[in-house]
Amino acid sequence: MLILIKGAGDLATGVAHRLKRCGFDIVMTEISKPTTVRRTIAFSQAVYDGSVEVEGIKAILVNNIKDIKNIIHNGNIPVIIDKTADIVKQLKPDVVIDAIIAKKNLGTSIHDAPIVIALGPGFNANVDCHCVIETQRGHYLGKCIYDGEALPNTGIPGDIAGFTEERIIRATTDGIITPIKQIGDYVYKGDIVAYINTTKIKANVNGIIRGMLKEGLQVYSGMKCGDIDPRCEKSHCFTISDKARSISGGVLEAILYLNKEHINK
Repeated sequence: MLILIKGAGDLATGVAHRLKRCGFDIVMTEISKPTTVRRTIAFSQAVYDGSVEVEGIKAILVNNIKDIKNIIHNGNIPVIIDKTADIVKQLKPDVVIDAIIAKKNLGTSIHDAPIVIALGPGFNANVDCHCVIETQRGHYLGKCIYDGEALPNTGIPGDIAGFTEERIIRATTDGIITPIKQIGDYVYKGDIVAYINTTKIKANVNGIIRGMLKEGLQVYSGMKCGDIDPRCEKSHCFTISDKARSISGGVLEAILYLNKEHINK
């Protein structure tokens, strides 16, 4: 079974990792300049570095279908730059998963594959896809929704150790980002963590830098550029998150359930 995942950020990577471990063939699409914050555990980093390994599974940047097939044959995950996932038409995958986390549908159709799954708000199961996976932290995280939509986007980051918006590093102006602190660094409230052009961006909470945009990316005012984890567990910076694992479990359930339903029809 060939699975195409749109997006290769940290949540998409968690999904790809679990499905690969379960024996599925995976291919992922990305944009030319990914803005993944948690890039130490994201296959999107392959776009910049050529390849990346997350918890024992390797992703490699490719340019064409022939390379995709070779990378899969060698046991790895191919990542191809394809903003609109046009390659779906050529590959004809058994499953398409929209893991872009754009909070809206950027072009995914229920007709893209026999099984189409989407993560988070912006999709309606039975209209845009066959299943929506809940991505909001809380009681329903990872739930498979076969009719209807995920909970609406609140705009408020999930609570970690009593902190929500305070732990997010945001740009306060438009410009080019230059990180001063790197992923895995400990910081105190008030420390300078990055510059946007010449504007200082400071930490709003004590903790460890768990995510930070790549240096040199263009950002806009209010854009999420990084996050601080007040739990200060350095290993969390380099391993798949609890949220990603929960969502990936929901995706696996949906694939197995929908495949069984498809066969029975």
